[in-house]
Amino acid sequence: MVDRLLDAILPWRCVVCSLSCSRPGICASCKSTMPWNSPACIQCGLPLANEHDQRCGACLGCSPACDFVVSPLLFEFPVNRLVHRFKFKRDLASGSVLACLMLEKLRLADSGSPDLVIPVPMHRWRLMCRGLNPAFVLARQLGRSLHIPVAVHDLQRHRHTRTQTGLDAARRRRNLKGAFRWSGRTLKNRSVVLVDDVMTTGSTITECSRVLRRAGARRVSAWTIARAVPP
Repeated sequence: MVDRLLDAILPWRCVVCSLSCSRPGICASCKSTMPWNSPACIQCGLPLANEHDQRCGACLGCSPACDFVVSPLLFEFPVNRLVHRFKFKRDLASGSVLACLMLEKLRLADSGSPDLVIPVPMHRWRLMCRGLNPAFVLARQLGRSLHIPVAVHDLQRHRHTRTQTGLDAARRRRNLKGAFRWSGRTLKNRSVVLVDDVMTTGSTITECSRVLRRAGARRVSAWTIARAVPP
């Protein structure tokens, strides 16, 4: 009764269009028009032209460090706005909606069952400035929903680097080289998954994957909200 009364006084609002909706999150209309990333390469997340293909030409020619990638959305409107609000304005409602959209895709994807969820870390100085690491929030919600433990602080960004925004792929790789380290227990024969907000060139995921493999990980996957498509 209390819930019905609150719904009448303070109706739920869609995080995209701000119109009333029957439950918290996103309305059915906005959800149906989201830029879904399907079909997509299972190793880098880039869109594919043929739904029967599993890998893009680049991944067939040179296998990336990551074994499996799930990026259910494209980094286009309105996803880019929701990510920006979540990442820079600490809008947890937008983050929760994006995590729920990820969960729907993950339950359909044949990505196996990882032993550990690992958020891509943020350097402590940047975390102090922003006040929120979106990868940590996502990893915690996904881990709780899928009943997978989350390694919160074991993967560390011990070297402060300049922001990746505006850098091309080669400069991104150089910028991140040696920026991460693993401080937890051995990952020998374990399947782990990295969680981040957006996959742009894949440099961050690649560098983190290499660190986790050196720590013994048998399989490294990546789950991100969205995949940015290079121009």
